[in-house]
Amino acid sequence: MREDIDIDALRQRLLMRAHELETMAAIRREAGATVELDQTRTGRLSRMDAMQAQAMARAGDARAQDEYRRIQAALARIESGEYGYCLDCDGPIGAGRLNADPANALCLACAERREQ
Repeated sequence: MREDIDIDALRQRLLMRAHELETMAAIRREAGATVELDQTRTGRLSRMDAMQAQAMARAGDARAQDEYRRIQAALARIESGEYGYCLDCDGPIGAGRLNADPANALCLACAERREQ
């Protein structure tokens, strides 16, 4: 276990964010529901706006699901005692990096290497 980071505070932040994501999931699902407009009464632009809003809601939902999975993985690493260490090189992830995003699973060097 790392002593240079406040794991309990980071765990609480992760749990709070997971709860926020769960709360917003129902709203996102409703916004991403199938667009059913009466074509005889609704103009083409209104239908296009509704379909664009639906696509944006689905993209937002996909991002939220990805963030939720990252949070759950971070919580699992906390429980196993592996939290705060890079998944690629096993080196410590910087405290500032974890404070910025407690779900970070890679150190800065490995994250940059993956982006190339």
